[in-house]
Amino acid sequence: MTSKRQMTAAAAATLVVLGVVAVPAHAGEDRTATPSLPQVAASVETPSLFGDEAGGNADADDPAIWRNAKNPDRSLVIATAKEGGLRVYDLDGREVQAIAAPQPPRAGDKPGRFNNVDLITGMRFPDGRHDVAVVSDRGRDQLRIYRIDPGRRAAPLVDVTDETAAPHVFSSGQDEVNEQRSAYGLTAYTDRRSGRSFAVASRRNASSLALAELRPNAHGTVGYRTVRTLTLPSSFTLPDGKSWTPCGEPGEGPQVEGMVVDPDTGDLYAGQEDVGIWKLDADLQSAPRLIEKVRSFGVPGTFNPETEECDAGEDPGFGGQHISADVEGLTIWRDPKNPRRGGYLLASSQGDNTFAAFERTGGNEYVKGFRIAAGDRPGTPDGSEECDGAAVTSEPLGRKFPNGLLVVQDGHNTPVTTDPGGEARTDTNFKFVDLGRLKRATRL
Repeated sequence: MTSKRQMTAAAAATLVVLGVVAVPAHAGEDRTATPSLPQVAASVETPSLFGDEAGGNADADDPAIWRNAKNPDRSLVIATAKEGGLRVYDLDGREVQAIAAPQPPRAGDKPGRFNNVDLITGMRFPDGRHDVAVVSDRGRDQLRIYRIDPGRRAAPLVDVTDETAAPHVFSSGQDEVNEQRSAYGLTAYTDRRSGRSFAVASRRNASSLALAELRPNAHGTVGYRTVRTLTLPSSFTLPDGKSWTPCGEPGEGPQVEGMVVDPDTGDLYAGQEDVGIWKLDADLQSAPRLIEKVRSFGVPGTFNPETEECDAGEDPGFGGQHISADVEGLTIWRDPKNPRRGGYLLASSQGDNTFAAFERTGGNEYVKGFRIAAGDRPGTPDGSEECDGAAVTSEPLGRKFPNGLLVVQDGHNTPVTTDPGGEARTDTNFKFVDLGRLKRATRL
């Protein structure tokens, strides 16, 4: 999740009086009011993860839903926890397995930091087909691959990364890895024509994408090789002829994190956090098209080193209407009655704690927005705020979620937990939303 530095109320008020709006570095604090939207409550939440030393610097980030085809009630949610590695949950939100991120290769090097996760169903191995989870390791600038073994109920994920064929995704060496301009966002897919499996990774603090082919070997492990790279635009010519680059800290470009490949069309959707949603072929060989802009698109900004924020100027009115930066959590909701064409592209509008649904077909027109809010009964989960990763499936998941499931990250889990000294701890987790309940609330 992209951290948002918080201003004091007094400081913000002072800037408003001066006619200047302060916005977080990288994002842009959108100033268009969000209309009233349908709300739905989560029915399950996972245990808290704490992003401090006592909590192992674990920070909930990105989920993926694995469906157990033989026993849907035993389906799993696999999720990243940054330096806390991976967490595996059952459909009741209980932790089934915790996998530590890799240690630093040398003293002083960066440790593993798992950022995003996605699944490949039925990857071809020498001994048959297996489902795997693919993870972007931002700390080590690598991909890691885990086979999903449903027979190992207490530890279903098995690391099958081929250490001899797991190169750095973007960096030329360990010193560059330590600068952490490394593998960040990730999506994975199987090419419908060739049957080969791939991952697309984005680069932190840059607009670069890399396509990597996943390559199982005779030993049952998986390596990868980079096929090609592509760089999305980082500067834009506005309708008034002016050039605009999203404001951020010096040396940090407009990065991509949330990504998804539509399994039926082969389209890749990539969320450039302060820009909008790009659409291109998953093999990175087509020209990218910006199909949705964030509201703050085109707003000029100047980084203020004293506040470590961007001071924004007047909004020229060139932004979109439906997403407040950052755009995050892209996921494909397939219609079970028409899985090849029906359904939606969902996106997390992180800046205003909402979600947006777009058509999967045609021009990806906006359909509707919604919020995941707190339940109205005691003991029910709170809502989702500053949501980063999201994953959805419309396939039935047993008795618990017979209509499918949406899993979203919650960047501000409540109630607030404090340490022994009374200081608030960074508390994040994942919310499980029944898809049938969401459909009824939103009429999607």
